[in-house]
Amino acid sequence: MPYISKNPFNNEVLKEYTPHDQTKINQSLDDAEHLLKSPWSSHQNIEQRAQVLRNVATNLRQNEEKYAKIMTLEMGKLIEQSRSEIESCAKIADYYAEHAHEYLEPIPYENPIGEAWIEQHPLGIIVAVEPWNFPFSQLMRVFAPNCAIGNPVLAKHAGIVPQSAEAFEQLILDSGAPKGVWTNLFVDSDQIAEIITDERVQGVALTGSEKAGRAVAAQAGKYLKKSTLELGGNDVFIVLDEVDLEKAIKIGCQARVNNAGQVCTAAKRFILHEKIAEQFKSGLINAFKALKTGDPLDETTTLGPLSSESAVKHLKEQVEHAVESGAHLVLGGHAIDSTGNFFEPTILEGITPDNDAWFEEFFGPVAQIYVAKDDDEIVEIANHSHYGLGGAIHSTNIERAKKMASRVQTGMLWINWYTESTPELPFGGVKNSGYGHELSDIGFKEFVQQKLVAVKS
Repeated sequence: MPYISKNPFNNEVLKEYTPHDQTKINQSLDDAEHLLKSPWSSHQNIEQRAQVLRNVATNLRQNEEKYAKIMTLEMGKLIEQSRSEIESCAKIADYYAEHAHEYLEPIPYENPIGEAWIEQHPLGIIVAVEPWNFPFSQLMRVFAPNCAIGNPVLAKHAGIVPQSAEAFEQLILDSGAPKGVWTNLFVDSDQIAEIITDERVQGVALTGSEKAGRAVAAQAGKYLKKSTLELGGNDVFIVLDEVDLEKAIKIGCQARVNNAGQVCTAAKRFILHEKIAEQFKSGLINAFKALKTGDPLDETTTLGPLSSESAVKHLKEQVEHAVESGAHLVLGGHAIDSTGNFFEPTILEGITPDNDAWFEEFFGPVAQIYVAKDDDEIVEIANHSHYGLGGAIHSTNIERAKKMASRVQTGMLWINWYTESTPELPFGGVKNSGYGHELSDIGFKEFVQQKLVAVKS
């Protein structure tokens, strides 16, 4: 596959990379194996690994503008959002540096046999397959816990963000990590499938499409490798009739168009109580109309381009098919005529379950509006989905919102906010949104070998 860095604002080619061959892959596996068997990955060297993570956090903060600009130029993220992503990465590194000792401590178990405990060991070499929409953060979520554990990682980043992939690997090396801790590979899906078969590989982490997740899960399962999948979502943004409407509209707009709508946990299905539906829709229309498209390096731009020409083409086809299948186009619906990859802020309504749009993920600034008569119907619409990643409920009646939160089938749900990711909280979904977790103590333990040791009294 080609690895081409292209500016989505004007489609200028920035840099091209030569894919890696089998010689590079073999050497990378050898380096990772050597590191895994070295003192680096031992329990005695937790502090050394934690110090690398602290160095990474420091280097990220000291070079924030450099890394932020790489992301913005390469995939179109607004520059302020790129800066926020770099800070988020630094926080993840700090979090696992702080908790590495605690999370790797033996865990005692009371039992009738005698003394017993669970030891925490590295699982082995991990393969990571990561997407373009958060070019640094997606890598950091895999790197930081596995660095703390002692698992070497071979990483395949998305083909449209090779500069980010290259810069991230250099960041790790510049922070004092030995060769093999994190290896960037410019390879295709067939090469990844072959790498997974290597007996030294013990785990696979993928964030991406449902199609990619099925392929990787099948290969990992065939060769008995542990896997975690964070796939797509068509997250709900529920607005009840007891609500601060102005606040909900403001948050709802941002929750849909952040990163130009290219977020797995973006608000996609707005399920509105019928008593406030027209007011919310009117407010969302006005908020979308007020968005300013333009150069993502311009601080005044509020809606940047999509990541690629193909992303625009696919989104356009989805919207057109939704309308042909009975949806009503409230606003937008078209690609913007420019040299860049821009799409109009769009609102659809009148979508029924026989319309593919009901179940699809729209990866761009497209909001779907559904109206429900009561809480039961809201939950029914929310759960009638193949996905279950994140979601939000907005209401001034917190107890009512909590009860509804327990009924919505999703991996994460926020009340009076949008779905947010922090190092302290586990991130993961259900249904076709995947399995396993990233971040927090739960995500840390996904690729830890937990060994029972027991002593008979």
